[in-house]
Amino acid sequence: MPRSTVARIDLDALRRNFQTALNRAGGAQVMAVVKADGYGHGIGPVASALDGLAPKFAVACLEEARAIRETGLVQPVVLLQGVHADADIEECAQQGFEPVFHSFQQLSWLERLEARPAFWLKVNSGMNRLGFHPDELAGVMGKLKAISADKGLLGFVTHFACADDPESAMTAQQTSVFEQATSAFPGLMKSVANSAAHFHPDQPMFDWSRPGIMLYGGSPMVGKTGPELGLEPVMSLEAPLISTRMVPAGESVGYGASWVADRDTRMGMVAIGYGDGYPRHAGTNTPAAINGQRIRLIGRVSMDMLAVDLTGAPDAKEGDSVELWGRTVGVDEVAACAGTISYELMTGITGRVPRQYR
Repeated sequence: MPRSTVARIDLDALRRNFQTALNRAGGAQVMAVVKADGYGHGIGPVASALDGLAPKFAVACLEEARAIRETGLVQPVVLLQGVHADADIEECAQQGFEPVFHSFQQLSWLERLEARPAFWLKVNSGMNRLGFHPDELAGVMGKLKAISADKGLLGFVTHFACADDPESAMTAQQTSVFEQATSAFPGLMKSVANSAAHFHPDQPMFDWSRPGIMLYGGSPMVGKTGPELGLEPVMSLEAPLISTRMVPAGESVGYGASWVADRDTRMGMVAIGYGDGYPRHAGTNTPAAINGQRIRLIGRVSMDMLAVDLTGAPDAKEGDSVELWGRTVGVDEVAACAGTISYELMTGITGRVPRQYR
């Protein structure tokens, strides 16, 4: 039989987190961001679970939008990265996908086609990744009108660079730039709010918010965990304890002998490693849990295994399930120990780990 390493996905928690986003959206409509395979949770099951709640989905690219249609869902799907070829625009028109155009090249593709989708324009309000500079917007709008494409324009989007930091003034600055840039077009919709913006009390939410990580229970805010923000963990990453032994004081465990026992220590091996997407840089003292009791990692994470100190769980035995993150140990805690963010952890779980849905 296969090993019992698994990512358990709580779809009810996902729905409750969506409701939290809706409650914090200030009257804006909420499109669910399900890119990167639903942040590692499975784009099909995630989108299906939100059917009836989310009036619109958002993804990065065309392949992800197709995956939503393959589930039978019919909601509009926003392509946040736009399209990469003129033929993609035609498919968007046929399938009800809403690309976000951010370059003059994309507008030139639009000009050559008769079948045109509803679309958005990206405004570069200061993040300086994608989008039209505010000074270019009047010219862009003129071009759209000249090619009779302005009727397909739904509105404008921008993206915040520092919304995760409530002390940063940049979010307010970007909001002001965006408002000024779009003020000449009052009949068009606006969307600015990522997950973090939902936790800024005075942040304008405009017409559509775009929650991502908060739907999955991860924190979008510096210095806060998901549960501290009222979010529920959706993924519980679990793996079996496959071996236990006593490590005498003075002996080491694992590659590089990076951890040496300072006392006789009962140690266990867990059947998960960086080949499953567990972060290799999560070293000694990273928390885990077994039978509801918190324990810690020791030594280096291997490709298929990692070691834990079982001192905090004296009754643990081979075959017990170890929670790497979930309801006892938050994914944000593990991310902090690994020097990364919960987004990377959840999207990094490989296909070797089956997802089980409830």
